[in-house]
Amino acid sequence: MKTFKSLLVIFLSIHFGNAQNINPKEVKDVMKKVADWQMDHINDSYNNKKPHHPLHWTNAALYVGMSKWAEMADDDTYYNWLKGIGNQNNWQLHERKYHADDHAVGRMYAALYRKYEQEEMLEPTKEQFSFLMHHPAKTKLDWATPYHQDRWNWCDALFMSPPVWADLYSITGEQKYLDFMFEEYKATTEYLFDKKENLYYRDERFKDKFDKGTKIFWGRGNGWVYAGLADILSNLKPQTKEYEYFLDIYKKMSEKLIEIQTPKGHWAMSLLGQEFYPTPETSGSSFFIYGLTWGINNEILKGRNYKKAVVNGWNAMASYVDENGMLGYVQPIGAAPGNASADKTEVYGTGAFLSAGSEIYKMVNDN
Repeated sequence: MKTFKSLLVIFLSIHFGNAQNINPKEVKDVMKKVADWQMDHINDSYNNKKPHHPLHWTNAALYVGMSKWAEMADDDTYYNWLKGIGNQNNWQLHERKYHADDHAVGRMYAALYRKYEQEEMLEPTKEQFSFLMHHPAKTKLDWATPYHQDRWNWCDALFMSPPVWADLYSITGEQKYLDFMFEEYKATTEYLFDKKENLYYRDERFKDKFDKGTKIFWGRGNGWVYAGLADILSNLKPQTKEYEYFLDIYKKMSEKLIEIQTPKGHWAMSLLGQEFYPTPETSGSSFFIYGLTWGINNEILKGRNYKKAVVNGWNAMASYVDENGMLGYVQPIGAAPGNASADKTEVYGTGAFLSAGSEIYKMVNDN
């Protein structure tokens, strides 16, 4: 009898994974706590720098997660907060016409348009992207080229701009948005994707560099790529050439990510060098959890290993939220592996955490 009970426990563990270790109510509670803390501290200066402009990419990443939380929340407080930011800025993108960072706030505009269907929310973005399609940047992707960031020649750019193009394609049904994005995304991937490791270099400068004998793949940069892939795929029609292209990258990265996840549940700041970077980093790790859980929820990623990875990851991320709702261990603005600590946060870390929570909640609430 004892043997039968033991076998039953093993079977249930394998069949259902570890999702039962996460309580749906607790997921919503910690998400609300983090969202409310961040709204109260939106004008703080992080890491001894001035408060971010409302349309800055840092805040844009926050709005991505906040939009997902607003959809889950039990009142319109969060939607109203996001709408207020859009109205105050006349639904404009940020300052630089070509720079991907300054397109990222378009993610929020698209999310709000889907809820309210108010044309003014998307018109400035559509107008600017029309200009870009008619006057595309011709610069090379080399880092030393003048105006090199007029194209997506750093990996985190693939989170900032391409999903906005995918949103416009999905919302309008106009193929031109997808065509432009698809060609530019392929150019970046051919330039920065390591086909052996199935990870992206942050930019050209890291291709031939090594850190203590390991290739340098920045955790947060790859986290942003991976989350962006999930959002792009959400906007595409299955079985199309574009969907299959992005799905192939997504699956390759997914396999790599569960292979290199640390025993504590996070991912190292230098993804292949966890022994040299033991400190957690919650912004990149949260986006990995978001992307992996999205794949589970959409029945793309199957098997116990994926569910185990996201459960361990989410439990780790939630443990880094302090009693007030501040998410710690967020690496400051940078472009390479660095430092993080329990008392350091940033708005984009909150956005990543809320994105992860939105998919975790769907996973555990459906069980």
